[in-house]
Amino acid sequence: TGLATLWSSASVLAGLAFGLSVVRQKARRSSSSGRQQGLSRRRVATVDVDATGSDTEIESDEIAGLGGGGAFAGYTASNTAARRVVPSEQQREGRRLVKVVYVVLESQYQASMTSAVRQINKSEGGVCIECVGYLLEEIRDPQLLAELQQDLKDANVFICSLIFVQELAEKLVEVLQPCRDSLDACLCFPSMPEVMKLNKLGSFDLTEITGGPLGSFAQQVKEVRQNSLGGKKSSSGGSFQDGLLKLVRTLPKVLKFLPGDQARDARTFILSLQHWLGGTPENLEAMLMRVAGQYVPSVANDKLVDLERIMEPVVIPDTGIWHPCAPRIFSSSFEYNEWYEKVHLPMAGIPKDAPTVGVVLQKSHIATKDDGHYVAMVQEFERRGAKVMCTYTGGLDFSAPVKEFLANQSTGEGIVDTLVNLTGFSLVGGPASQDAK
Repeated sequence: TGLATLWSSASVLAGLAFGLSVVRQKARRSSSSGRQQGLSRRRVATVDVDATGSDTEIESDEIAGLGGGGAFAGYTASNTAARRVVPSEQQREGRRLVKVVYVVLESQYQASMTSAVRQINKSEGGVCIECVGYLLEEIRDPQLLAELQQDLKDANVFICSLIFVQELAEKLVEVLQPCRDSLDACLCFPSMPEVMKLNKLGSFDLTEITGGPLGSFAQQVKEVRQNSLGGKKSSSGGSFQDGLLKLVRTLPKVLKFLPGDQARDARTFILSLQHWLGGTPENLEAMLMRVAGQYVPSVANDKLVDLERIMEPVVIPDTGIWHPCAPRIFSSSFEYNEWYEKVHLPMAGIPKDAPTVGVVLQKSHIATKDDGHYVAMVQEFERRGAKVMCTYTGGLDFSAPVKEFLANQSTGEGIVDTLVNLTGFSLVGGPASQDAK
């Protein structure tokens, strides 16, 4: 009964307040520690930041950190008043204006994108940005769909991601298709096939590439969709989304086979995708400056962006075990337990034979530090004497990390006493298809 009472509103609110306090204290300690240790600095697009990510060179066979995306600080909230960011007259003086329009599944991106754009506009560079974003579900509203269509008419760059709801994908294509040719860049990250083939980034154009390594990419996307619908596992709502994410991970492998321009543009697409999935304002700022500096003629022709100074994407592993007090993400339950039982449990005063709560999380909140509610839950579980093991994934099949980290690999039996799903979705299926089976 003790574990059951954890869901009381008072406990959660108390834990939230405590958790957010821990986050702030940890952030201050990390900042101070970084200065004391003299961490190396990275150029983003307008500022220098401490280097905190793992190596992100594209020599890897896979795109590190594929999946997720999100917010920065705080915790999930959609601020519609901040949807449109317009530079002031003073900020626009003597600078080239670039308009960016985006449609996203998760509201966290609005906070992160807004912060990135405001930083660019506060800088002294030759580029300023007007930005407006829409949540995917909002385009069900005819009035908001019309506003999106109007915004696209004079936009330079369009970005969308995780458009997996069929009827909404069709609505988006309907308004995006007529404007595509007038856009300087159109970045459609993993989404339905009809959305993804609208990608346009220099020579990286899925509607025009024929032959060669990328020539069949659009067809492969269709085949992944057909297989997910017609195969024996068609009941799995997350099969198409995760299959598509795996397909996109193969893009770095084909770079060496492409001619110069295609290789450059494909590499920029991959870097942009990594920036986007990194999700922090610094990542999104770098992505915007990279795309504007290469593909918006008024910016690229006058070389207003120093592309060499833009940071590489900073990402976290695509899946793993997370704890707010841990020094890193763990890649196995053995590694996590080594730290948890020898370091954390003694400090927290939790006995080793305490019941263990397994928690399933979304990568987007972890990658972007939009994790206050996660921290609160972990702290409250531990305050009441339970051990905690939190796992996450960047994909949409949340059963995968459960099987990998929270179950015995030999028997398949769970190694936790209870399981809590904080993703907001069914364990398998993601936002487009809820499939509890």
